[in-house]
Amino acid sequence: MSSYQVQTTLKRLGHDIRVARKKRRMSVAEFCERLGVTDKTLAKLETGDGGVRLETLAMALMVLGELHRLGEMLDPAKDDTGLLLDQARLPERIANRRKPSTAPKDRSDEIDDDGSAF
Repeated sequence: MSSYQVQTTLKRLGHDIRVARKKRRMSVAEFCERLGVTDKTLAKLETGDGGVRLETLAMALMVLGELHRLGEMLDPAKDDTGLLLDQARLPERIANRRKPSTAPKDRSDEIDDDGSAF
């Protein structure tokens, strides 16, 4: 069982794969050969059947020159929900853990090659 949203998304993905194949002027037979699947499996993929193996999807993306999209799908740097959750977990305040110095040092003559001083 899957939700309506999942079914709709899979159908759109299948349609997009079909369009991409046609734009590249690949016949069903040629695409199947390159994927290593039967025409029945390709038909399932292109109609958005949820029972198609993930490896078949990955192979289709590779043949279409778009495999990188699968690898970037949940990139942590682009995960808006994850980033918002991280931000919500930030402490409101950070305690000063440095021990106070007994004698102040004159650092006006020191050179900061790292550029880390303020």
